Amino acid sequence: MAETLAPLSEAEIEAELKARVHAPEVVLRRLDERGAGRAEVYQDTYYDTPDGMLDAKDQELRVRTVHGVDGTRSVLTYKGAEVDEASGSKPEHETRVEDAAEVHVILNGLGYVPVIRFEKQCRNYAFEARGRQMLATLVRVPELDGTFLELETPATESDLTAALGEVRAVLAELGIGAESLTRELYTDAVRARRTG
Repeated sequence: MAETLAPLSEAEIEAELKARVHAPEVVLRRLDERGAGRAEVYQDTYYDTPDGMLDAKDQELRVRTVHGVDGTRSVLTYKGAEVDEASGSKPEHETRVEDAAEVHVILNGLGYVPVIRFEKQCRNYAFEARGRQMLATLVRVPELDGTFLELETPATESDLTAALGEVRAVLAELGIGAESLTRELYTDAVRARRTG
């Protein structure tokens, strides 16, 4: 008798907004007032099938290795198609992996190919605001101009609108207005820069 797998639980969604930061020193000072930041360098590798099936379905498969003061860790992340067009928020499933090199071998063995690799220089701040756990990340991508701020909080699809409202409110407290928000993906921006 074949075993029936239970359905996945309601996906956690990364309710996230990203903005270009025009006054990084001001935002950095306001974040420092909320708690201690930690500097980390992310090395991201995005995978797809040779025919681009994941991209066509607005899905992402990524291996990230994080180098920080506490050592190095790696995570495997799958992001589903966006559930909110305005923000680009997506369901996300992530797990820590013991050996990133082996994960790369496994993904290649399953037919996935690396489509882009790049580095992000980050300063992360975890804090509570408006009754939610928030993660703010100041980002510099060496290949791109400018500084970005990502602000996210976990949500479910049923409370995504409320969660994004709280994220917008905290961004405003940090001095980031709606005019600075961007949906541009680092992968697209890096790819465009590399191809001229």
